[in-house]
Amino acid sequence: MTQPAKFLATDSTVVTFPSGALDARATVRHVLASDGRYGLLCDTTPFHPEDHTWPDQPGDRGTVESGGRASEVLDSVIGAVHRGTGEVRVAGDIPVRRGDPDWTWHVVHVVADEPWALPGREVRLSVDPRRRAGLSAGHTGCELVGPALNAALRDRWGKEVGLDSLGAPDFDKIAIVSSRIGPHGSVDRYRMGRSLRRKGFVADGLAEALGDLEAQVNGLLAEWVGADVPVVVLTDGPTLADRRRFTCVVRQGPVTAPCGGTHVATTGELGRVAARLELAEDGQELVLSTSTGGAAT
Repeated sequence: MTQPAKFLATDSTVVTFPSGALDARATVRHVLASDGRYGLLCDTTPFHPEDHTWPDQPGDRGTVESGGRASEVLDSVIGAVHRGTGEVRVAGDIPVRRGDPDWTWHVVHVVADEPWALPGREVRLSVDPRRRAGLSAGHTGCELVGPALNAALRDRWGKEVGLDSLGAPDFDKIAIVSSRIGPHGSVDRYRMGRSLRRKGFVADGLAEALGDLEAQVNGLLAEWVGADVPVVVLTDGPTLADRRRFTCVVRQGPVTAPCGGTHVATTGELGRVAARLELAEDGQELVLSTSTGGAAT
């Protein structure tokens, strides 16, 4: 979805989802149209959009309402407006990373209805709470399982590499190629090729050790969930362009990571987190599946 017409926006969208907000009063600033769908850009929103460079957490869904009329929000994605030309780019058409200072950054609320909420109109934006809760649980579980995996693999490094916030070699950051979060779960994929071995990772005997490694990961996850410690999203500012960071202090120290998603309030809300490890592509890929609560891996 692109829009060639100028839309000069000096400020990025104010977002309230880092605090867990589900509703907001907002003013429509711009309307996009493409392929029978429409995108509403507002001055503020509780909707979390899918990131265009690292699409791990899907965008929120919900409703937009005003004056007795309502439309379903089918998806939420990122839009960027060039400060000089007013050109609008959306999702995969955005040529730069989020936060680039030459662009302002916005949440695009995707609707199928002919746009009745025109620029200047005040609306109420409401996120589907059940779906948000499931995705938040899945994302928190994903942020916890990374350092748990790093800890389990810490003795498999023959060279010094970057460390995670708990002081273990950061396998999760170094080897990951994709991460996808769903309601109450996630799937992370890690490349186990020559490049990783050149960095010092010892893959010999990994297939035979998967059961023990999985048990170590799940042991740490059980400890962290049982501790019921707060989960906080720290922000550098109120807009979509500002950086956000996941933080959770466990017995071993602070688990921190750059993160633009949504999360539960405490680890105890997850109920449980279970991880499963398997090798794919003839041992060239490690797949880490995580589930929370009563979801099955």
